Amino acid sequence: MTKTPTLSQADRTTLEAAIGHAFVEKERLDWALTHASARTHKAGNYERLEFLGDRVLGLCIAELLFRTFGAATEGELSVRLNQLVSAETCAAVADEMQLHLFIRTGADVKKLTGKRMLNVRADVVESLIAALYLDGGLEVARKFILRYWEGRAVRPDGARRDAKTELQEWAHAKFGVTPVYRVDDRSGPDHDPRFTVTVEVAGAAPETGIERSKRAAEQVAATRILEREGIWQPQSAQK
Repeated sequence: MTKTPTLSQADRTTLEAAIGHAFVEKERLDWALTHASARTHKAGNYERLEFLGDRVLGLCIAELLFRTFGAATEGELSVRLNQLVSAETCAAVADEMQLHLFIRTGADVKKLTGKRMLNVRADVVESLIAALYLDGGLEVARKFILRYWEGRAVRPDGARRDAKTELQEWAHAKFGVTPVYRVDDRSGPDHDPRFTVTVEVAGAAPETGIERSKRAAEQVAATRILEREGIWQPQSAQK
């Protein structure tokens, strides 16, 4: 069996600095960054780690929100939680850390773009959280999560619902129609694509969003209509 090479010492040093933890069991970090397509040994990829990391992330974020928003209702806390543990947020953390430089995949996965590649980036963040938990315990995992999520948790839009869901409910109530999303363009290299998406609601002017995934671009477009129509307060006005 041919195994994927481990991280170079230089890459490991760079990544551990971004993570804020020097791994005792070095192989855990390698596993957390390895997609199943890159290695055939079951223990050598991030699938099992992702399962555990998702639960650790949820616990730490729930604890953070419970402590930070003492007057919030259960419903508001749930909205905030769902947004912070979403694939989009996890992928954004991966992008902030530039994890795409270290993720190891097979040739077939390297060709993926859009939603599926977003999910790979998100999965790696969850697997990384599990690796931290196993290597240093809950406090080490919590420290990493707070480093990248605490600022996101207190953003003005943190209690917003999913923009596409909000827009659909508004469009149904006001016009009796369902929003229609259209991909106008896809540009950029496979590892850094840009999707241009337009959303149309019969009876209202359309809006366009540009982002690294089709879903994220749809969210941007939906948000623009909601803010323009006064359903949501613009983020710039909330600061």
